[in-house]
Amino acid sequence: MKKSFTVHDLPLSERPQERLSKLGIEALSAQEVLALILGRGIRDESVMVTAQKLLSKFGNLKNIAAASLEELTEIKGIGPAKAAQIKAASELGKRLESSFDEGQKSTVKSPQDAIKLVKNRLKGKKKEHFLVLSLDTRNHLINTHTISVGSLDSSIVHPREVFKEAISSSAASVIFVHNHPSGDPEPSEDDIKLTKRLVEAGDILGVEVLDHIIVCDRDYLSIKARNLI
Repeated sequence: MKKSFTVHDLPLSERPQERLSKLGIEALSAQEVLALILGRGIRDESVMVTAQKLLSKFGNLKNIAAASLEELTEIKGIGPAKAAQIKAASELGKRLESSFDEGQKSTVKSPQDAIKLVKNRLKGKKKEHFLVLSLDTRNHLINTHTISVGSLDSSIVHPREVFKEAISSSAASVIFVHNHPSGDPEPSEDDIKLTKRLVEAGDILGVEVLDHIIVCDRDYLSIKARNLI
């Protein structure tokens, strides 16, 4: 039985790990980085070929990171385990960058400040993600939580889940952010109704709702700035 190919089956000078050790991670191509994440190929196909198939299918690393597990497993040689490895590596990068952003920009005084803190979490998402940013009395960020992940065009959010995180964090105020995968930041009727419902719940609980921001990869809209709350 023929074995699957790994990076160790490549000539020494072409192995991504060897090149990383000698030249640094920055010197590796996108194909080589993917090959290191995948680890091994399949029978009669090296891991470098599998990595190239991913790039040919999706075009670039950004699109690979945004692809769903189902889309990734359409590639021959990418099973559920390897698809999960790719998604995990992508998420690790986003969280590291988000942590850096949060550390550098911990005070939220405008919609732009809020967007900088969550842009990497929402970038390229194909489903709606609803986030709550919990702030202290000086508008310093306490934490950010994902409350729900909806379908392609809707998100189900309950006030109980939203304010549970804020109350447990002793937040004085909150900002809501959710994305529109369509690329159009205009609020729907449901978006406005939900916002008003959450504002009312916040008033009862003593947690001020400062804004609800709708973001797309290239645009955003503040519901407060539109005087809709």
